[in-house]
Amino acid sequence: MQIPPKCYAVAVNLQFEKILQRNKKYAQRRSKSTVAMGFVTGMLAGMSRNGVDTSPLLVEAGIDIADSATRIGIDHYANLYNRINRMLDDEAFGLFSQPMRCGSFEFLCRACISAPTLAEALQRASRFLRIVLPDLGISIRRQRNQAELLIVERRSLAARVDDPGRVFAFEWLLRLLHGLACWLAGRGLALDSVIFPFPRPGHADDYPLIFTEDSRFAPTVPGGNATLVASFKANLLDLPIRRDEAALASFLEGAPGKITTLYRRDREMVIRVRDLLRVALPGTLTLDEIAERLFLSSRTLHRRLEDEGSSFRAIKDALRRDMALARLAKTDDPIAQVATDLGYADTSAFYRAFVDWTGMAPLHYRRRISGDAGSSNASH
Repeated sequence: MQIPPKCYAVAVNLQFEKILQRNKKYAQRRSKSTVAMGFVTGMLAGMSRNGVDTSPLLVEAGIDIADSATRIGIDHYANLYNRINRMLDDEAFGLFSQPMRCGSFEFLCRACISAPTLAEALQRASRFLRIVLPDLGISIRRQRNQAELLIVERRSLAARVDDPGRVFAFEWLLRLLHGLACWLAGRGLALDSVIFPFPRPGHADDYPLIFTEDSRFAPTVPGGNATLVASFKANLLDLPIRRDEAALASFLEGAPGKITTLYRRDREMVIRVRDLLRVALPGTLTLDEIAERLFLSSRTLHRRLEDEGSSFRAIKDALRRDMALARLAKTDDPIAQVATDLGYADTSAFYRAFVDWTGMAPLHYRRRISGDAGSSNASH
């Protein structure tokens, strides 16, 4: 029986609306006002490792960690962050061999605000943290036009390189130092790339919004010297410190929990473009169409993305990659459906792109993820 054209059009529109709503749901879950649960479990790892019951703390903070795919509001995350600090009298969450007593962050800030330049402020931060956080070493290396912030594991933080507490320790300290540096300089400071000394974690989809689009993962070999390397433009070290005691009083309200949950201001345009592309799926938008919606010229948009260390094509590819990995890992949706929802004209194009991203076909990736989950469940 032939379907009347009008009925067919209605059916197509309904299907399109379902896809649109599904992608909007994913967009809401990936909103910059929320935090991936992986950051929460990492923050709780020190307490769990020491046999402390975290349930009352989670109830008070209004957080349910039963579903690892759930995202929580930044305010809830900051609340939990500060509650743990006060409960343990440790601003480093019980993750290290000695506690970093409450008040350490305030005195870190006070040590830095009188520095003439960002370079000197970071050197002071390094010396101060050597006293209160001896398990990790911080140093700055400058070579011509490029500078590097290094965080070195002086004492093994965990037996496994992918231990949630170890992963969080590096994430936390980098975000703390980067956020403090941005505040001291009074502007966003773009990180060109970061090499993390652990395997890619499940919540790494958030890294472009917190650290940089160019986030790489180089797991440390057993017995090796683990080093996180964050690269940025060397001229940023010459920026003057623009904060004083009066500004510090306001900055410390809600800190340090507040500072570590702020998504990157220097990536605002990247985030806006990414959000527009996500909501438009399975349709596609051109650079000119995005620019028009942002009331910018195409040239200005291109320049701003370049200033933030990205490009229209890189954002589009990263968005499709992140959504594809999430869909294959967390749903049973057919691969052809995933490809269609992500705006691919044919499944073969999606397959080629996926192999470029991961080195394996989508079906093999899904089987590997399912196998890992199964073996993990079996071990428990």
